[in-house]
Amino acid sequence: MRYVAGVFRLVIAFFCLAGTSETWSFAKPANFVYFTHQTNLLLGITMLWAAIASFTGTKQPPAWLKGMLTLNILITGIVAAAILPPTDPAEFVFLSWLPGIPLVRMVHVIAPILATVDFLVFDEHKRYPWSYAFWWLLYFPVYLAFVLVRAQIWPNSGPEKGGDPYPYGFVNLRELGWAGLGKNIMIYMTAFCIAGLLLCLIDHVLPRRTPLTGCLPGTSGSRGTLPDGSAPADGDDGAAADGAGARAHDGTAPHSSNVA
Repeated sequence: MRYVAGVFRLVIAFFCLAGTSETWSFAKPANFVYFTHQTNLLLGITMLWAAIASFTGTKQPPAWLKGMLTLNILITGIVAAAILPPTDPAEFVFLSWLPGIPLVRMVHVIAPILATVDFLVFDEHKRYPWSYAFWWLLYFPVYLAFVLVRAQIWPNSGPEKGGDPYPYGFVNLRELGWAGLGKNIMIYMTAFCIAGLLLCLIDHVLPRRTPLTGCLPGTSGSRGTLPDGSAPADGDDGAAADGAGARAHDGTAPHSSNVA
């Protein structure tokens, strides 16, 4: 089944990278300022890594990275559906060799849905300690600092109409002022935290392996390290839970093997 996972992850990588092709090809480099494009680019690269690992039997991306990108792409889809104004169909951009799907649908709809399926069906679970929900919060303030500094240095650089450097209305310092921006930051940080905790909860509730994750290589107990290089402090990585029932009936410890 690892080949099924590999193919599925290649499909995710395809839509993430195809949907951001105008960005990474530098046809529209200002698009790098969009949270959507950054998240899809990082997810596309990570899914390529995961697909290659599935095909070759090597180690999967670390759990903290996969979880952070899953969270960010889910938030991308939710914000696009619930907050951002819909894109005018007259402004849809298509790839010449894939005319049926606009790029905005790839990054706002298809990638979030497929990444959710990948998390639920192909990922090994019980790998996210609760602390991950707080580590994952680091990305948004770094992204916001990038947006604000860029806007001050290049105030007419786009990507919005008229050269507006703010990619989203809820981070537009010119219109909101510092008080309004601060309020939005608190709202979005709280939403990120709640969403991260829910993702950890789902990870804890789901069985560690499904028929589709049981033979994926390089995932068993692999929470990886935190962004600072240290191991998570708390003990809910799922590996300990497995260990409670991992002894053979004769009381001896089984041979360790990475069957994930």
